[in-house]
Amino acid sequence: MGNHSNKKSFSVALSVVLASTSLLAACSKENTGAKEAPKSSGAVVTEAGKYPISTQETLTSWEQMDTNLTTFFTNLSESPFGKQLEKETGVKVKYTHPADGQSKEQFNLLIASNNLPDVIEYNWNTSYPGGPEKAIADKVILPLNDLIDKNAPNLKKLLQQDKELDKMLKTDSGKYYVFPMIRPDNGLVFRGPMIRKDWLDELKLGVPTTIDEWYIVLKAFKEQKGASAPLTAQYSNELNIQDAFIGAYKTANRYYIDDQGKVKFGPIDPQFKDALVLLRKWYAEGLIDKDFALNTDSKALDNKMMSDSSGATVGLLSGGMGRWMETGKKKNPQFQLVGAPYPTLKKGERAFIGQRDFKYNPAASKAVTGAVKNPELAVKWLDYAFSEKGSMLFNFGTEGESYTINNGAPQFSEKITKNEKYNLQQMVSQYTKPNGPFLGNSAKSFNTFKEQDEAVKVWGETDAVKHVLPLFITPTVEESKEVAKLNTAITSYKEEMFVKFVMGKEPIEKFDEYTNRIKEMGIDKVTKIYQDALDRYNKR
Repeated sequence: MGNHSNKKSFSVALSVVLASTSLLAACSKENTGAKEAPKSSGAVVTEAGKYPISTQETLTSWEQMDTNLTTFFTNLSESPFGKQLEKETGVKVKYTHPADGQSKEQFNLLIASNNLPDVIEYNWNTSYPGGPEKAIADKVILPLNDLIDKNAPNLKKLLQQDKELDKMLKTDSGKYYVFPMIRPDNGLVFRGPMIRKDWLDELKLGVPTTIDEWYIVLKAFKEQKGASAPLTAQYSNELNIQDAFIGAYKTANRYYIDDQGKVKFGPIDPQFKDALVLLRKWYAEGLIDKDFALNTDSKALDNKMMSDSSGATVGLLSGGMGRWMETGKKKNPQFQLVGAPYPTLKKGERAFIGQRDFKYNPAASKAVTGAVKNPELAVKWLDYAFSEKGSMLFNFGTEGESYTINNGAPQFSEKITKNEKYNLQQMVSQYTKPNGPFLGNSAKSFNTFKEQDEAVKVWGETDAVKHVLPLFITPTVEESKEVAKLNTAITSYKEEMFVKFVMGKEPIEKFDEYTNRIKEMGIDKVTKIYQDALDRYNKR
């Protein structure tokens, strides 16, 4: 657990981290024109920033439960983390969790039910029709400006210190609408191409960096290692290779920002056709998993990677590479995965785009709903995650149980890292909150292999920071309605044709016909809306 001086030095160090974790301009006190928050139904005598809070009230929260935690519990309140959070904040919370894979459907039903909990953790930017401005106008969620100013000193301090974060958390009209998930600077890159290094060594091949080198490697995996699906990936509404391979052609399988700062829809770029020709060729030669469209859950991908059917994929750092290395080495001590660079067409070229998140992750942030009876209590409870002590609980759990302080730095205990039955992610999920509205700590790492540390560096060598379109830009209510109306049909048709082109069910000569159809469906309207929203965001 470390001695007193270690604890003290860590406390000072964390205070510095909290004060410098890239956080922005003062909470706006401008009149946003939003309705006032509902009056509290009961007094909370504890002043803002002081815990535990003195209250007899119970809050309700709707949020996705980490899939690793479902191994042990059916509800977050039953976990060591849930119990410790209640103890430290003084607030009892009743949680409701949507079933895994059904979040979208159950979120829509929840909104339609008119029976909302106090807080909801979800992506309010992309999942509510009309976005956060509309959700506020509909009184589904509350504007948080005054509530943060008076009841959330920890988040308020972060916003005052980091103008970039402050800009991310507001709508164009200046309304704060969520308590954010904030990634640390070293937690922005966590997915990329990975490949069986033990196979490469056996075949005397290097880690591929170009499209041509990948072709040679995948062919060798198929012909010399007997891999039935040399390159595989999970399929969730689209082939989840992010921008690997496609990005080599200086485009993306999504909306992106080009070198001139213009929003583009990659799947209708002329060069996207070249990417499809490549994937079609690889598929026809058996280099891409023939059943890729059936890999709709992580278990299918696990089976391919663990059965030696596949030697390469695009996956997560800990939930993929770390987990597979742990399992694979038990069966075969030589099993080794390494991160490969996002491939380019020319040797030495810098990748056009890759996976890189922003510090604000809207997908796991919490809004306070219009149904809340005591908004001050909800906001004080949420603000705990941004305090020094709260950040430690959310990131590392309970000192002496899930982590210790060594030389002033937190480290997961052997109870977490060396459990014989469960992997690191499963153990950590019981004591912390892997995703959610809290301040991420750069000292936190799920990496158990040096290959993971090296992969992050390799995957970070892209120009993604220039080309990834932020998910937190906020179209106006009218713009959002238009996007919602057009985008569903466009993306559905795009994906249908993507699969058909890759599998050879449609001739590549139909690409022009396909792009014309997407233009007729209104893609230019959508890109203009995103462009206008991006321009407004850049001017905030």
